[in-house]
Amino acid sequence: MAAQGYRPPAPSYAQLNSPVVVVGPQFCLQYPVDFTVVEKALHITDGNFTVTDVNGTVAFKVKGKMLSLRDRRVLLDNAGNPVLSMQQKVFTAHRRWVVYRGDSTDSKDLLFSTKKSSLIQFKTELSVYLAANTSEKACDFKVKGSYGERACTIYLGESDTIVAQMRRQHTLKNAMLGKDMFGVTIYPNIDYAFIVALIVILDEVNDDRGD
Repeated sequence: MAAQGYRPPAPSYAQLNSPVVVVGPQFCLQYPVDFTVVEKALHITDGNFTVTDVNGTVAFKVKGKMLSLRDRRVLLDNAGNPVLSMQQKVFTAHRRWVVYRGDSTDSKDLLFSTKKSSLIQFKTELSVYLAANTSEKACDFKVKGSYGERACTIYLGESDTIVAQMRRQHTLKNAMLGKDMFGVTIYPNIDYAFIVALIVILDEVNDDRGD
């Protein structure tokens, strides 16, 4: 049977019993949160991604570090303070990324890491491990989706519990301006800074695959 295109599951806001905090409790809300993520086609030093809320207010920006534009990203809040930093580990077959608190790269500030679930993939699948999960026998979150469609769903561990969904937004204006736009819905009680970081890493993995 021919492979079918990726179809995101229908939203079902399953309220978790307690907040899922990865970066900080201030990023967990008791209702769904929608963001728009805009990526510039030309990666320049004033930021590769801009993340806005439903009112168009900038919530986060993502910048590449000079001299390591492909391998390091910093998530900044709307005041320009570093929330977390993302760095790809070199010479790893599974495209592993490690994420630290603030602008740190110290192991004591490690928040989580991600890697491709398998070496050969026809669709996106990333495994996410929180810092305390040193054995990595089971992942804490799973990202599944489509490379080409830039759509994905993020699950809690190996379960069917959805914590966030991303979908691509096509507009002629954005195409002319060289921008790629994504809509992201984060479910209640889920750390939305953590989800934004996963979206950035997913895009970087997609770019690596394209290269």
